[in-house]
Amino acid sequence: MKTIITIAALALASLGQVAYAADATCAEKAAEKKLAGAAKNSFVKKCEKDSGAAAVPPAQAACDMKAAEKKLAGAAKNSFVKKCVADAAK
Repeated sequence: MKTIITIAALALASLGQVAYAADATCAEKAAEKKLAGAAKNSFVKKCEKDSGAAAVPPAQAACDMKAAEKKLAGAAKNSFVKKCVADAAK
């Protein structure tokens, strides 16, 4: 059990680093293209979306991992994750 918690914590920490790195990379790309204002914002938003850097809340990621461990799919997975995230928010 401790191993699973450790793995989950490491995975969540790395997600935050990946999101930050992707954000910096997209901003750098926008700067290279000399974009500003709305064009820059639009470009960075699309770049982050395309790179998968759209941040997944930590509770969501942890609950998704738990659902995968339980091999849940479809409606059962959705229900489990929804309840798990709600419980984590308490």
